[in-house]
Amino acid sequence: MDKVIIYTDGACSGNQNKENKGGYGAVMIYKNHRKEIYGGEVNTTNNRMELKGCIEALKTLKRKDIAVEVYTDSAYICNCINQKWYVKWRKNGWKNSTNKPVENKDLWEKLLYLIESLENITFIKVKGHSGIELNELADELANRGMANL
Repeated sequence: MDKVIIYTDGACSGNQNKENKGGYGAVMIYKNHRKEIYGGEVNTTNNRMELKGCIEALKTLKRKDIAVEVYTDSAYICNCINQKWYVKWRKNGWKNSTNKPVENKDLWEKLLYLIESLENITFIKVKGHSGIELNELADELANRGMANL
């Protein structure tokens, strides 16, 4: 079966500080083709960079009818998608379980739009910094994105 494999990661130096740097990275593999992307932002958070990595990777897809597997070490992303937190968020006017505004709503909306445009996508949680080659590469790319600011 044809499928695209994506490994994505985010990083942030000085997370939650006013002036910090963050980066995202992703590796996309389809058959014998491999593409690497990375970028960064200032005044961000690790979770925003995790989301941005997924968004930017999914934006590169040329076909919507092919299976996609996204591997990430972000429990934040995997739990939201796989446990469908976003369904309640939308139903509750983008409020979380404690009735507070959902953080990173702008990026969640972009990610959900991309996910919902695909026919078959799966999110798989991997353990970070555990020697998984492509996850380590996504981490290196995220750090490169942060370093290039």
